[in-house]
This record gives sequence, structure tokens and C-alpha cells, in this order.
Amino acid sequence: MLQVRDLHAYYGKSHVLHGVDLDLRQGEIVSLLGRNGVGRSTTAKAVMGLVHRTGSVLLDGHETVGMPAHEIAHLGLGYVPESRDIFPGMTVEQNLFLGQKGRQPGRWTYADMYRLFPRLGERANTAAGVLSGGEQQMLTLCRSLMGDPRVIIIDEPTEGLAPMIVQLVADFLVQLRESGLAVLLIEQKLSIAFDVSDRVYVMGHGNIVFEGTPAELRTDAQVRREWLEV
Repeated sequence: MLQVRDLHAYYGKSHVLHGVDLDLRQGEIVSLLGRNGVGRSTTAKAVMGLVHRTGSVLLDGHETVGMPAHEIAHLGLGYVPESRDIFPGMTVEQNLFLGQKGRQPGRWTYADMYRLFPRLGERANTAAGVLSGGEQQMLTLCRSLMGDPRVIIIDEPTEGLAPMIVQLVADFLVQLRESGLAVLLIEQKLSIAFDVSDRVYVMGHGNIVFEGTPAELRTDAQVRREWLEV
């Protein structure tokens, strides 16, 4: 569903990505791992068209390099940024409404969101700005789903969350896979990535330095030591 080839990304004159290749198929979770600052979040932004990029990014066979981000979203790519970016003065339900791409809802409904995260249902009429960090993370995940994506990129969804909420997010990711979505997960916690992922990529200095299964990465001590461990 998503095929990335020779992807380069730039912030002004700063060349951050140096020819990234990755693939994401329907109904799988693929994690992009690596230390902070190696280009994982930039990869997400580049795929989404939010930074200057060159190379090829195919979404269901459609070349998206050169397209603006809102057109890429309408092709079926969802993006959950690390910053969450909720609308604090609007209610939970209003935030979810803004996630829809048109007036008519897609296959995901408010009821689905409240089933996945019952706490959001309890706070449907509450201003998003007063939600806890975990609740805001639930909201931004669900808001992206309301846009009915086929592929979704999720950047550091468990950052700063309590262990109980981390498990809720992990369960949520598995349900997305079971629904047929393709999920590109950027995650710092290796335990979560190993538990939910079908495949993993490891990034170092703007390049992919490892591709394989979680089991293969577990047994590759050299890659873990050189590119993941602190």
C-alpha cells in the first residue's frame, strides 16, 4: 500500500534523510526504530508531504511526491503527529468531527471511537484542552481514524503516558491491524514495537540500517548495540 524509494528530505539547506526505502502492506504494523535525532519523525513528515522531499512515495500506486499534504490525506494517508495538535477550545466530539474529510462519515463512527476508548465517550462534551495527556493521545488517534485512512503513520503514541494507557494504545494498534489498516509506527519503546509489529526498520543517520522481523532484531546484538541502545 505504501512504497517509499530513495526518499531524501531537507530543512532548508540541512539534508536529513539520505535515500530511505521502506514498504508497508495492508493489514500489518511496521515499526520505525532508532535513537532520537536520526530522522524517524522527519521520515513521517516527508511521507506526508510536510517537508521538502525528493524521491518516490507511492500510495496505492499513486505517486505523491509533489502533492500537497491535504491531497495526500484525501488519497487515504492518515498522520498522528508526536505533538498531538488537538484543538483545545473545542470538545472531544467537535475534534472528532474535524477529522472527517467530508460531511458524510466514513467507515469509522463516533460510536466506534467511544468503543475503542470509553473514556472519550464519557468526556465527549468536554473541552479537549482539559483532558489528560493520555486522553489527548486517544483523541488524536481517533481523530485521524475519522478521516477513514487506509494507511496511518503514528509518531511516538506512548511518549509520556502511564503504563496502563500505554497498554490501551498497544491494544488499539492491534485492532487497527485487524481492521485491515496498514500502520507505520514510530516508537521509542522497544517492548511495544516488538509486541505489536510484523516487521521493523531501524534508522541511523538518515538511512535504514536494518530491516527484518522483531525476532530477527532481538537476536542481532550488533544492530541493537550500535543503533538502539543508549
